[in-house]
Amino acid sequence: MKLGIQVSRSTVQKYVRLARPHPAHGQNWSVFLGNHAQIVWACDFLPVIDLLFRQIYAFFIIQLGSRRVVHFGVTSHPTDAWVAQQLREATPFGLTPRFLIRDRDSKYGDDFARVAKASSIEVLKTPYRAPMANAICERFLESVRRECLDHLLIVGERHLQHVVREYVQYSNQARPHQGIAQKIPGRFVSEAVGLQQRRIIAIPILNGLHHDYRCAGRIRCPLKKIGRGFRLAQGWRSGPGARATRAQPLPVNADHKLRAVRAIPF
Repeated sequence: MKLGIQVSRSTVQKYVRLARPHPAHGQNWSVFLGNHAQIVWACDFLPVIDLLFRQIYAFFIIQLGSRRVVHFGVTSHPTDAWVAQQLREATPFGLTPRFLIRDRDSKYGDDFARVAKASSIEVLKTPYRAPMANAICERFLESVRRECLDHLLIVGERHLQHVVREYVQYSNQARPHQGIAQKIPGRFVSEAVGLQQRRIIAIPILNGLHHDYRCAGRIRCPLKKIGRGFRLAQGWRSGPGARATRAQPLPVNADHKLRAVRAIPF
């Protein structure tokens, strides 16, 4: 060496091994999530302040592989028994994941642990000071807040329940997600627009806050032209999914409004 000291290779390896310890064997967190995303769920709470400055909590359970919202609930008092009941409702007929990621919130108590154990679900607690451990669920909560709740004034618990339900249907059935290559959680087959289809239907979500764009040929319902736009014919309404469904005959004095859709040129 340049100092004139001859050192064998085995001596260098001996001390370099002490200065640079070997990494831990096994999978890191990102590799684990990538390999088991289809059998991993994640849950978390989203606190919301309503118009009268009351705090309400929205609880979400998400499948990491498809980004699909499995279950949600809204309450003003998120007790351990209430959270355990949400897990029961999210896993009917034995449809359970293998792993469930949660944080170390005190809302997850003994009842929640017993329900998870009875359903053969292994609960994975996020480490301390590791905000990226539950990044997919946290990112969804950010989308709920930025794309929905920041634009609305929440009156109360029932109002939040209605708003979150409609946004969850939009997220599962119409919103593309970058984490799954711009696919939609509820339907992974893209709807290619043919050359013969020259019209696209815009279905308003949350009174026009968002829109679900579909091919006119995909929605099997009669459209009635009004001026430059279109709306659904009498006796039809748009369902929560991709297709429009036939509605029951409405009473004369029923307080019900048919959702309007309009056609835009392709």
